[in-house]
Amino acid sequence: MSPNRTSGADNSAPSADTFVVLKFGGTSVSTLERWQTVAEILEATLAENKRPFVVCSALSGVSNQLEALAALAPTGDYAELIDQIKARHRALADAMAVDADAALGEYFEEMDRMALGASLTREVSPKLHARIMALGELMSTRLGVAYLQSRGASITWRDARTMLVASDEPHINMHRHYLSAACTCTPDPALRQDLANEPAKIVLTQGFIARDAQDDTVLLGRGGSDTSAAYFAAKLGAERLEIWTDVPGMFTSNPRDIASARLLYELDYDEAQELATMGGKVLHPRCIAPVREQQIPLHIRCTLRPELEGTRISSDTQDFGAQVKSISQKRGVTLISMDTLGMWQQVGFMADAFAVFKSHGFSIDLVATSQTNVTVSLDPMANALEAQSIERLLADLNQVCVARQIGPCAVVSLVGRNIRSILDELGPAFEVFDEQSIYLLSQAASDLNLTVVVDEDQAERLVRNLHAHLFNRRLSDALFGPTWNELFAEEPEEASAFPIWWRTRRAELLALADDAPAYVYSAESLEQSVAAIQSLDAVDRIFYAMKANPHPDILRLFEKAGLGFECVSPGEVERVRELFPKIDAARILYTPNFAPRADYDFGFAQAGYLTLDNLYPLEAWPELFRGREIIVRIDPGRGRGHHKHVRTAGPQSKFGVSPDEIDRLIAAADAVDCTVVGLHTHVGSGIRTPDTWAENALFLASLRAHFPKLRLLNLGGGLGVPEQAGQAPLDVAAVGALLGQVKAVHPDLELWLEPGRFMVAQAGVLLARVTQTKQKGDIQYIGIETGMNSLIRPALYGAHHEILNLTRLNEPAVQTAEVVGPICETGDVLGHARRLPKTVEGDLILINTVGAYGHAMSSNYNLRAPAREIFMQ
Repeated sequence: MSPNRTSGADNSAPSADTFVVLKFGGTSVSTLERWQTVAEILEATLAENKRPFVVCSALSGVSNQLEALAALAPTGDYAELIDQIKARHRALADAMAVDADAALGEYFEEMDRMALGASLTREVSPKLHARIMALGELMSTRLGVAYLQSRGASITWRDARTMLVASDEPHINMHRHYLSAACTCTPDPALRQDLANEPAKIVLTQGFIARDAQDDTVLLGRGGSDTSAAYFAAKLGAERLEIWTDVPGMFTSNPRDIASARLLYELDYDEAQELATMGGKVLHPRCIAPVREQQIPLHIRCTLRPELEGTRISSDTQDFGAQVKSISQKRGVTLISMDTLGMWQQVGFMADAFAVFKSHGFSIDLVATSQTNVTVSLDPMANALEAQSIERLLADLNQVCVARQIGPCAVVSLVGRNIRSILDELGPAFEVFDEQSIYLLSQAASDLNLTVVVDEDQAERLVRNLHAHLFNRRLSDALFGPTWNELFAEEPEEASAFPIWWRTRRAELLALADDAPAYVYSAESLEQSVAAIQSLDAVDRIFYAMKANPHPDILRLFEKAGLGFECVSPGEVERVRELFPKIDAARILYTPNFAPRADYDFGFAQAGYLTLDNLYPLEAWPELFRGREIIVRIDPGRGRGHHKHVRTAGPQSKFGVSPDEIDRLIAAADAVDCTVVGLHTHVGSGIRTPDTWAENALFLASLRAHFPKLRLLNLGGGLGVPEQAGQAPLDVAAVGALLGQVKAVHPDLELWLEPGRFMVAQAGVLLARVTQTKQKGDIQYIGIETGMNSLIRPALYGAHHEILNLTRLNEPAVQTAEVVGPICETGDVLGHARRLPKTVEGDLILINTVGAYGHAMSSNYNLRAPAREIFMQ
């Protein structure tokens, strides 16, 4: 159903009795172009002789800004953030030709007043927090109404808080009352009649907000605009509910992570509920129940592609038999493990324990039991999981058992129908859990899902591998639609922080076909990454982590730009010394890890700085450290990154000194007059959340009282680049702004970074010619002349790299294929289910974003030489 789905239909006044509720998410209301699409959708709904009832979210990203404002307001340092929020709305108003002050002036003033009040009281209560957050939806809808009226639409604005009242829930804390409220979803004849009598044809209101019995503003939880729309649909007895967002429906997995995920044409309410509850990001879990109770069909539609039918959710679905329909993941989950011998053949332990959760206002999700243990999960969408609340919960639980917290965890769920009956078919898929820590396994009594709880950083790889096992052989049919790649093939598969250099140099790359397989590096792209990293004014020193790519020409470019070098072996130090014999030793940072004693002698002699990663060298070889200045790597206790092999902090990582070992560190250093002048931490690789490095800095700065001569904080590297379709690049400016705030608080401490992948990944491509093609059942294979001997990241990490047929770059994608190499290993797959043009022997394939950890990790496995390297000026 598209905006012009009823061209030629009756254009008489809309029926007062037939409402269609349309919810538009943040990306759907953030630009003039999207609002133009909204206007067309509403016109098409009116042409059906229906009454549109419109529910809108805040502009994309604004809720996050308001969340930050609520956190920052008590400090008084909020003026810049408020200016940014206002500027964002003024820019949209200008594009719409709407008077921003007339539409938004009262909300701008209210924002100023609330922030000032919080700065005076030094706190933001849950009640005030809700009022601050509500501004996002209030401002977006005021702009929307003003714009649509300017186009001649018959539309009126309503405050959602006059129509939605939160239910009175006992035993919930104030955070949940104000920030995660729920409303009733029974039909409301009075509201229906009121709106039916409304002269305007269209009513527009806000998602996410409601009021309580005291007329205070409350929120329906993050993502609660979907729920608002479902409440309104139920209250109005709507003909249907349409959720308009930036994806065209539910998929076999999150298409932003797995581009080969397939669109699901239809689901019943129970299946959709399971997907939403178990981590599907398209719908809020609470939005299903209201429409299910009233048997209102729910359609998921895409404002970017309004002509697509999307996913229809209803009770009237086809019976497709027993099968898995989707794989989801949910992060940020906390487990509470309760051990006691008192539950063995005793009555009442579960009741006593669960009563404690109830008294603290916690909603339990998953439950697993044994003879002496009960483990439950707490869903972050249903609970406010502040550290203090968890501590109070554990304190009371420890009165009846031994309770402990486990996390952060992720829930990975296989969702479908009659899963128990096909467990034998799923056996091979479960091999992906080999050597993983599984904390909880749950098979739903409804037989709609099979769920495991694992370490949070393992979830993405597990979902990717499970999806490959279960869906890569699927073709389009009545249930499974096209893949994300097939739907959006015209869009670049990979976002980029910098321009895609190789597109403008295609002819030169094609001329290198006879030199393939080859890594090709772009000097221009490298210079762009240098400029980006040097834009961080708060950072005093930058050391390139040369393990990412030690190619001599890359090192020469970075040395000329003034970067230092972070080395992890004598060989890396020697390469720097050979290339730059006159380099100042202060530009060499040496970080050995579980290295022999001789490496430390070498490091002190050849490098300007040495980082101690473990207490053993200092305690076992104290004479090496006598009178030395050192940097110490501290483990913050939690790692980040896309795979466990790149997670470099936490108890399962070999790196760093634990904070509880600091007293031992100080004693051992004092004994040999060794001075700790710097602290270092590095939590992982491939990170695109800009707060990571400021968090690292604040963590290290919190330890400075132990080290009176501390003068520098090395915040590590791990700055990520996009690997998946739709992934946003790291916001370097945001990183800089956050580090600037740290610097303002600790102006006497130098801040260092040691980026690796960020500097070189996008500068490199791998070229390889097609050797063979093969059809095996439903699977198409494309073989190329090199494989995991040149690029092991897909096999080792499950890493994703964009793969294109450079010879036929502008031809349409007509096939989905496995791209494989010549290595005698099943894992020699460079890309699963890739959309490519008709590809034949001799075509030149380009694998993108391989400048980091590509050639550096290559080998001569099978005695096949890896790809050569070419540096392109």
